[in-house]
Amino acid sequence: MNKYIISVAGLFVLCVGILASQHIQQAPTSEHNIIKVMNDTATFGGGCFWCTEAVYKELKGVHSVESGYAGGHVKNTTYKEVCSGTTGHAEVIQVVYDPTVISFFDLMEVFFYTHDPTTLNRQGNDVGTQYRSVVFYHDQEQKEIAEKYIKLLNEQKAYPKPVVTQVSPYMNYSAAENYHQDYYTLNASQPYCQVMIKPKLEKFRAHFPSKLK
Repeated sequence: MNKYIISVAGLFVLCVGILASQHIQQAPTSEHNIIKVMNDTATFGGGCFWCTEAVYKELKGVHSVESGYAGGHVKNTTYKEVCSGTTGHAEVIQVVYDPTVISFFDLMEVFFYTHDPTTLNRQGNDVGTQYRSVVFYHDQEQKEIAEKYIKLLNEQKAYPKPVVTQVSPYMNYSAAENYHQDYYTLNASQPYCQVMIKPKLEKFRAHFPSKLK
């Protein structure tokens, strides 16, 4: 699986680089637009957001990671409502990053390496639609990259089972409650963090040393 993900990166890197350069060249040169070009947003759902937040906070080029909820049919939802399974939201992380340092494709590569995209509405013992694997795209470019990435993973049988990750439009995002933010940093000694998050972080660090801050 790891060899394949690296090979897919080779196929996309030129295309992504061209799209990024075109985007920068076409943007107006006002201060506001320079800031916008230099900072993009990506939103991923890969199970418990405590785990995914801890991973993405360590990447070079990532300015901030916020845990939240997206993709449901109501606005301003809460953790209790999302856990009921009635709002349609997924637990997500919202990543603000510098595309001149780390690309959306790089973020996708980390995403597919650090969770199981073949289990429908489940990650380990966390079960429910709120734990579904999903990429919430913010523009057409993100949508196309995500769809092509998943298509290639399935064509190459990178996993024993088909990838079931959804590619959905970004909608109805709510930031999670304060006690969910920076959870691993503030609660690293807790049993869940030691058993679930710490091993995932160690595996991630070993596989992506060049991408770490």
